[in-house]
Amino acid sequence: MSGASPAVRWALLSGNFVIGCGVMVVAGTLNDLARSLQVSVALAGQLIAIGAVVMGLCAPLLASWVAGFDRRRLLTFALAWYAVGHALSALMPDYAALAPVRALCMLGAAVFTPQAAAAIGHMTAPEQRGRAITFVFLGWSLASVAGMPIAAWLGETFGWRVAFGAVALLAAAAAAWVYAAMPDGVRPAALSIAAWREAVTHPVLMAIVAVTALQSAGQFTLFSYMAPYYRQVLGASPAQISLLFAWFGLFGLIGNVLLTRHIDRFGAARSVALALALITLSLIAWPLATGFATMAIVLVPWALGCFSTNSAQQARLGLAAPVLAPALMALNTSAIYLGQAIGAASGGVLLAQSGYTWLSGVGVLWMAAAIALSAWAAARAGRPA
Repeated sequence: MSGASPAVRWALLSGNFVIGCGVMVVAGTLNDLARSLQVSVALAGQLIAIGAVVMGLCAPLLASWVAGFDRRRLLTFALAWYAVGHALSALMPDYAALAPVRALCMLGAAVFTPQAAAAIGHMTAPEQRGRAITFVFLGWSLASVAGMPIAAWLGETFGWRVAFGAVALLAAAAAAWVYAAMPDGVRPAALSIAAWREAVTHPVLMAIVAVTALQSAGQFTLFSYMAPYYRQVLGASPAQISLLFAWFGLFGLIGNVLLTRHIDRFGAARSVALALALITLSLIAWPLATGFATMAIVLVPWALGCFSTNSAQQARLGLAAPVLAPALMALNTSAIYLGQAIGAASGGVLLAQSGYTWLSGVGVLWMAAAIALSAWAAARAGRPA
């Protein structure tokens, strides 16, 4: 196909917006979740890890199963599942009941994000593919601009159940939009076992996927616990917590917009390197933020690199091996979520043992490994880092 219509691109962007809102709603409402369910912040934060493990393991497995499905119906169903899952989550009486429902809910995210990327890549000419993929990933940045701070505000003001219910309503609306906008008959070619084997045994491609996991772990070691950190360490009010999330999201959106406009000229590998460096800079400077204003300054580089990293990585893989794109998108999405799980889980352990002291330092170590591996992969691929 020569290109996807603007309606399709915006519908898929809206779907990623909802997926991003649902993934981040736990982090945004962590204070009320812990208080309402009468568990520690560290234990409540493991809901992030639980959902991320499910998404990480199931994204590539489900990619094979759904390969022959019409993407209009598949993506609509994934968002509808997400809506029902968040509605049921909001009704759960305690942590023990919420955890498995949260896990099942996240199957919708495991399907939607990689299959939306593969679908838009399939529908777009090669010379426009990088920009098209990063455009639909703007939804994640928009989720950080609007969804994360609104979830934090709803959680602090009305409780986490209201925030989860809001995600359910948004997911239902996005499902209807995707069904109305997507054409019938979009079926990226199913990959054979041999193609999957080629993808998972290719050292450079798997190194790029590993970069995603490493940087995601580095970010979520600290990101998962931002809301309680803002309250307990900075003494921020509910309004200030929401403002910090909105500030982060605003610059996250700016970073992704800049990436979308310039990635085809600047190059995906260089874009990734710059984004990783920006995130690392903020993590190094994190201990210097002792109040609301200084935290706002420290957050800017991280936000600029946060979501643009994932977008650039998806485009990097799609451009490196277009034929293997469905498998690579699924594996990269899996890496995002497995990195989140590792980061949230390890951050929870550190938090339980020594408070917030070591979270940013451990994040820097993860990012340093990501930068080194990304440079190696770029050199092996014959492109500048």
